[in-house]
Amino acid sequence: MTVHFIGAGPGAADLITVRGRDLIAASPVCLYAGSLVPAALLDACPRGARKVDTARLTLDEIVAEMIAAHGAGQDVARLHSGDPSVFSAMAEQMRRLDAAGVPYDVTPGVPAFAAAAATLRRELTVPGVGQTVILTRVTGQATPMPPTEDLATLAASRALLVIHLAVHRIEDVVAALTPFYGSDCPAAVVAYASRPDEVVLRGPLATIAAQVAAAGVERTAVIVVGRTLSATEFPDSHLYSAARTR
Repeated sequence: MTVHFIGAGPGAADLITVRGRDLIAASPVCLYAGSLVPAALLDACPRGARKVDTARLTLDEIVAEMIAAHGAGQDVARLHSGDPSVFSAMAEQMRRLDAAGVPYDVTPGVPAFAAAAATLRRELTVPGVGQTVILTRVTGQATPMPPTEDLATLAASRALLVIHLAVHRIEDVVAALTPFYGSDCPAAVVAYASRPDEVVLRGPLATIAAQVAAAGVERTAVIVVGRTLSATEFPDSHLYSAARTR
């Protein structure tokens, strides 16, 4: 018996790997966050599968479901929105499964920032403009950020920032980033990326907070800030250069 941690993607039911879909179809138990994981993915569950919405469960209750399935000799499909390697709370589940002697594996998924970039039709790394992407969040009701990972410290690099779980504090984000990026720096907010109700907001840092307020976006969004968002004048990549030795 194995617990399969599966990246369920950013929201569109067809943005899941073939492996992830096959594991769902083969697992008699499926644990998923109903507020984040598309309901259509549950159609892949086998007939009679136990489907547990974990949105209102505690960590101990979620792990108890996994351990119970292990005792019954049943595989578990544990669905996490986006990719489970980032902001998924998978680590503490694995720690408890290690202690309980329950085996598990991980199947990656399409992360929210990749879905947002696709919606914006932008490459986040552009030659001569930006080659670094920083994924982060802000301190709020969630676990506090480490002291060396505050926005001001990260913004000093002027790398492209993708900020999760922070749209409800967009004014604070703008205030922290403006001294480093400038009020004219391109910014975007993508909510519900890849879903039918997707919301896309673009503009300079100076106006993005007002756009968020006007659109009523309060959750399930990423904030993207950096010069690569609007770069048009840049050298071609060396990857396909005729001057490159092949």
